[in-house]
Parts: sequence; C-alpha cells; structure tokens
Amino acid sequence: MNETKLHIYNPIFSFLKRWWLLLPGPVGICLVLLARQSPEMTEKLYSSGIYPWMVRVWGGLTSLLPFSLIELLICLMILGVFALLFLVIRSLIKREKKTDAPPARIGLLIGRMAKLLSCILFAFIILCGLNYYRPEFTAFSGLDVRDSPVQELAALCSELAGRANELRAQMPEDQNGVMRLETGYYATAREARASFGKLSEDYSVLPDLPINPKPVMNSWWMSLTQITGVFSPYTYEANVNIAAPDYTIPATICHELAHTRGFMREDEANFIGYLACEKSGDPQFTYSGVMLALVHSINRLYSVDYNAFCQVNDTLSDGVRRDFAYNNTYWEKHEGPVAAVSEAVNDTYLKVNNQQDGTQSYGRMVDLLLADYRARHAEG
Repeated sequence: MNETKLHIYNPIFSFLKRWWLLLPGPVGICLVLLARQSPEMTEKLYSSGIYPWMVRVWGGLTSLLPFSLIELLICLMILGVFALLFLVIRSLIKREKKTDAPPARIGLLIGRMAKLLSCILFAFIILCGLNYYRPEFTAFSGLDVRDSPVQELAALCSELAGRANELRAQMPEDQNGVMRLETGYYATAREARASFGKLSEDYSVLPDLPINPKPVMNSWWMSLTQITGVFSPYTYEANVNIAAPDYTIPATICHELAHTRGFMREDEANFIGYLACEKSGDPQFTYSGVMLALVHSINRLYSVDYNAFCQVNDTLSDGVRRDFAYNNTYWEKHEGPVAAVSEAVNDTYLKVNNQQDGTQSYGRMVDLLLADYRARHAEG
C-alpha cells in the first residue's frame, strides 16, 4: 500500500529554520533597551545577580591559564580569516562548481557572517554589556559628584603632586633615571589581585574574584594601537600591555580588574583602579595610582586655569618629570595610522555603550577624585 505524504509549506517556519541564528542579536538589543530603562533592576538581576556568578566560574577557569586566552583566539582568528580569503579566492579562480555562480557563494558567505556577528553581539551583551547600564559607582560609594571651583581642582592637583614627589623618592630607577618595577609581571599581578581583595572589604560591590591579570605577549602591537590594557568580556580576562612604561602598569592592571567587577565606564574603572592602588600598601602601586590621578587632574587644570597649572607643575620633582617625559616619548614613538584607527574604534565603541563623550570619558575620573577630595577633607 502506497502512502502519499502531504507537505504543507510554511514560509515562517522555513525562514526561522534557515535564519534563526540572526535572532540573538535583536534579542540582545531588546535586553539593552530594558536595562537602559531601569538601572536599579539591572543592578539587582544582572550586575549583582547573574554576572558575579558567571565571572567567578568562567573567569576563574580562564585564570588558570598563564597566558591570555583571548590573545590566542584572536591570533587564530586572524589566521582563519586569511585562510578563508585564500579559499574563497581560489574557488573563484578555479570555478570548481560550474552550476554555482560566484555571487551565490558570496551571498552564502555574507549570510554566515551575519549569523556569526549576531551571536557575537548577543554573547557580549549577556556576558558583560548590560553592566554599562547599571547605576554609577557614586550610588555605592556615597561620593557627591558636582561642579567644583577651580581653587578646589588646584588644591587636588597640589595634593597629588606632593604625594607623587614623596613616593617618587622611594622608587627604583633604571640607567636613564626612569622609574622601574622591582617585581616581575606575575608578582605585580598577584599584588593587584590582593589589593582588590582588600578593597572588597570597603565596597561589597567590588567582590574578591579569582581573576588573574594576563600579560599580552604581543604588547608591541598594543603599543601601536595606543592601548595599555583591555578587558575581554568573552573570557573575563584583564589583559595588560607589559611594554608600556613601568610606572603605569600597576594602575593599568587595577583599571582592567575594575572592569572584571562589572564597572565598565572608563572614568569609574580609572577611579576604582586608583582606589585599589591606594589600598595596596605597596609604594610602587600607590605611586602608579597617584600618577594616574595626577595626569588627569593636572590636564583638567591646564584646560581651565593655565597659571594655576604652571604653579603646580613647577612643584614636580625631577624624578616625576622624567617619568612623565619618558611616558610621552614612548607613546609618541608609536603614533601613526594604526593608532588613529584604534582611537576612532575605541571612541565609537564607548559612545555605543552609553558613554556619550567617548574616549573623553577617561578624564571624567577627575570628577570622582574631586568628590573623594571633598569627602576626605570634610572628615578631617
């Protein structure tokens, strides 16, 4: 007995079967819109709820590796892209499948890339992107950020300059009279992790996590892009440019560790990194944190009161000046088209992720420093 099956064509089912991998991206965007509407709910359900568990488990596992997993994956991806381009070009030249026109193969490739990008976007949003919409750090620190008079900014700069001078006298130097770290990278990374453990005692929103910062083996490439560190949301790794001037490295590590705690805004990561350096108790860390705070604060002072800037600048010790000069020279050597593209990409990334002033957001650390200055002196 022969049976004839009746197949009913459903265009919606057919579309979803073929293109369902395009859906994660729009779903992620909907989650972002919801998070933007309610930062408090985002904090409760995600930033202080789901996220810490994800970073503890996955970040703890990736921290077992002594190298940067994301750096390895990026290198493999670059090789894969070149291999794919080679295969596509070879296929177009040989025309191995006469019935399959090149435009069809290109369309298939574009479709697959769209699906891949949709999944990558969704993973970014779920793994860390929603943290951009949590309440600001001031909601947890109690700091009062407001407009400050120039005199207050000048007083902050003067205080930071004095501390930098005092700490710089304790720093070891290389043959050029520039500050150098006494410890190797991994020992410095362990100290940074320990300092965050101490900081968690003051701020429960900065939990003590099993995250080990990673050195980037291709730090020369990071220098070309003018990047000192980068947080990988896919592997929960704090990656650090170890070719950068030594005095910047402890503060950079602490900045990236702040991102692993779910504080994605650059000004807040800078300020939290500064707090961690202060909490360390290690003079090298304290100096690095103070120098980070000083450079942003004195740059702000330069833009609003040049005479006050000159007065503070004149008080800097020769050692502090040498460190600043070396830092400037180092980054000037790596300026070029790669750095310009990197700056534009980073600026766009920050603006897309709820930081409307882009790369200028790093400098907003000064507002938090001023709030901290007022709180400390009010207590005194």
